[in-house]
Amino acid sequence: MVILTAIIHKEEDVYVAECPEVGTVSQGRTFEEAIYNLKEATELYLEEFPLREKIIRSLQLLRYQ
Repeated sequence: MVILTAIIHKEEDVYVAECPEVGTVSQGRTFEEAIYNLKEATELYLEEFPLREKIIRSLQLLRYQ
């Protein structure tokens, strides 16, 4: 089981939600809708780009910097 972070803040009339570990961002009119949309976006992203590969690529980038 992987636990990911969700950062939520309000901008004007929408809530913006971000998952920094994956880089996905979404929004919603309510807090709950923003979380739901972020979860859906993150799940779809991870189907295409599994987290393990992303972590390995990030570590490789850090190693070269």
